[in-house]
Amino acid sequence: MSAAFAIEGVKLTRRYGGFAAIDNVDIAVPRGEIRGLIGPNGAGKSTLIDVLSGRAGNWSGTAKLHGEDITRFTVQQRRAAGLARSFQKTNIFPEITVGTQLTVAVRKAEIGNVDEVVADLGLAHLLERRAADISYGDQRRLDLALSLIGRPKVLLLDEPSAGLSMNESRALVQLLRDLARRWKVTVLLVEHDMDLVFSICDRITVLNLGRPLAEGTPDEIRRNPEVVTAYLGSWA
Repeated sequence: MSAAFAIEGVKLTRRYGGFAAIDNVDIAVPRGEIRGLIGPNGAGKSTLIDVLSGRAGNWSGTAKLHGEDITRFTVQQRRAAGLARSFQKTNIFPEITVGTQLTVAVRKAEIGNVDEVVADLGLAHLLERRAADISYGDQRRLDLALSLIGRPKVLLLDEPSAGLSMNESRALVQLLRDLARRWKVTVLLVEHDMDLVFSICDRITVLNLGRPLAEGTPDEIRRNPEVVTAYLGSWA
């Protein structure tokens, strides 16, 4: 593996007692790629994201960011190095205004790109409102905006379309494509919305029972009989 990869994991293992949530998982995502991470519930997708972002304990293996070993980096050190993530449940403060949350986030970042983030995510009209008072779709966009403060080079997204309407999901697809192209952001995306995954991802990694089952282009994954049996079923 080389610095050509934006984010890498080598033999990543995370155990809960005798149970391995992920077991010797290798993953390498090239710079500028949007990679989907799919699989049945309990396959280890969110655990893998937690390990790469530094939010999991009791794990083994090696994690790299643009070729640099970040295995021993804290969450904060990984964030400072250019690795950001969003969460299944929004990581926002309901009682604080949208603008204040973005201002606080930018104080911790080396790059003050709050105006750019606000413009690209369409948040300008919400800056004076409490996060609790905006729609769930807007809360998801705020969560994504917070992760984009500081212009991270790698973005780990854990089910970003959860709870969104079809139109909101389509808008998210366009936004992520645009950001990946213009900001040169590498994206690793955990998602259950297969329409979103197959429409946006350059390649897809499939996990099953904590281990890689397949990797390939959307067309290759759609035609893979093992993946169809384990996860996609009639959708493919």
